[in-house]
Amino acid sequence: MKKTGSQIIVESLKKEGVETIFNYPGGAVLPLFDELQSAPFKQVLVRHEQAAVHAADGYSRATGRVGVVIVTSGPGATNTVTGIATAFMDSVPMVIITGQVPTLLIGNDAFQEADIIGITRPCTKHNYLVKDVKDLARTIKEAFYVARSGRPGPVLIDLPKDVQAESAEFKYPEKVSIRGYQPTYEGHVGQIQRAVKLVMKSKKPVLYVGGGIISSNASKELTLFAEKLGIPVTMTLMGLGSIPGNNPLSLGMLGMHGTYWANMAVMESDLLIAIGSRFDDRVTGKIEAFAPQAKIIHIDIDPTSISKNVRVDLPIVGDCKHVLSKILSFLEEEDVGTFRAGLEKWHHQIDKFRAVHSMNYEQREIIKPQYVIEKIFELTKGDAIISTEVGQNQMWTAQYFPFLRPRTLLTSGGLGTMGYGFPAAMGAQVAFPNKLVIDISGDGSFQMNSQELATVVQYRLPVKVAILNNGYLGMVRQWQEFFYGKRYASVSLEGISPDFVKLAEAYGAVGLRATKPEDVVPTLKKAFSTPEPVIIDFEIDPEENVYPMVPAGEPLNQMRLV
Repeated sequence: MKKTGSQIIVESLKKEGVETIFNYPGGAVLPLFDELQSAPFKQVLVRHEQAAVHAADGYSRATGRVGVVIVTSGPGATNTVTGIATAFMDSVPMVIITGQVPTLLIGNDAFQEADIIGITRPCTKHNYLVKDVKDLARTIKEAFYVARSGRPGPVLIDLPKDVQAESAEFKYPEKVSIRGYQPTYEGHVGQIQRAVKLVMKSKKPVLYVGGGIISSNASKELTLFAEKLGIPVTMTLMGLGSIPGNNPLSLGMLGMHGTYWANMAVMESDLLIAIGSRFDDRVTGKIEAFAPQAKIIHIDIDPTSISKNVRVDLPIVGDCKHVLSKILSFLEEEDVGTFRAGLEKWHHQIDKFRAVHSMNYEQREIIKPQYVIEKIFELTKGDAIISTEVGQNQMWTAQYFPFLRPRTLLTSGGLGTMGYGFPAAMGAQVAFPNKLVIDISGDGSFQMNSQELATVVQYRLPVKVAILNNGYLGMVRQWQEFFYGKRYASVSLEGISPDFVKLAEAYGAVGLRATKPEDVVPTLKKAFSTPEPVIIDFEIDPEENVYPMVPAGEPLNQMRLV
């Protein structure tokens, strides 16, 4: 039986197990939206296309599934680019379907035409322009396969309006075979055996893990590996939750705003075991001085990430879960007890690092942001999905909320996208309607996608937003304080931001405010017990800074502590 292109899309999405679509309609996708009306998917109409992609991103990170977005052509498509680039940098699987002008008009500067294929080529894992309805089912099958396999990422399908209306026989492919794209999952056995030997010879090993652990669902294997050998674990921002933050082996986050003891441990280690991480500049600091005494093992499914930024002594290309499982099997043949005993001196040295700077702050008469985050953790006992915006709010969250499980932190790591957190929280809340979802935000970031208050109210998504309101673009102000002689340029928001309580109420949400430290806990309790979306405006110390801080281009052991 023949089906239209729009019907083929709907049937293909069903075959892929899609349940939720984040969308915004327009002229170039009207045939598809007409078909979606009778489709079984939950559809979330956002108020801006950028928010659709961030919401699908949050949905994907929280569930591990492929997020799906459908928008129109021209500005609808171009509005998705920031969200696509965010997902690309953080390896988030997603399929974005954009409308396009009819095939015969492509290249004629038609109304609402944009070359979204050319625009997104640098920030998608792959993209397609479908010119023949007969190619549509195969393209969708490939798109989902590419998005979720290997190193995950966003895939875009550009869909001319006439292709949506044309008809073809529908046959969905059972499997995908793409010449030149064969991700390696298992890892080279010989390299894995050599890695085990290197580990067993080390005296000061550190596990340095990133978002690849979470993408490959390898947290269980990582925790078993670390605990079996007693190796301390430090995580990138994207890797937080890979091992419980309250595990004695957890060193917390490393890098520019990492813990003192994590950074010092890396600098003193003799073996760095990097798993699912890419040696980002915010992690390494000055590359020439990074982990100067350590041999480096690097495990990653993306061969282009290995030795790209830092010289690696032993590369292993493969999926983190598969490789860690193999390492654990080889460890059965090793003298683990003797190895663990030999690390006692190393653990004592790390304890001394902890004593130097233990992430203390003093809560006085003005609300400290660290205090708010600690109280969020205490009240939730870590049983919440936390999203963040970008800047100081993001770093304080990473430092003071010990994530206990994977997929409970949603944050823009690689691109650092302000405005990400609120729609990402919205996407996670759609996936888990009965879970507590909290966006820890700054007053600057929140305003970038505050229009999505309409969406959370419409769909009764009880997202809680904790705005750490310091009246500044806080992280930019901190850099201007440290490195530009306190010449504050275009960073003050004091007196020109909206009244966030009234803003919430204008959209039909609940607005709360805390102005004193003693207000923090009662306000949080009220917010968490409210079944509607809630915005909490915390008036925090306007000049509070994030410490430790490694100045850009400096070695990790050159931290500013005050």
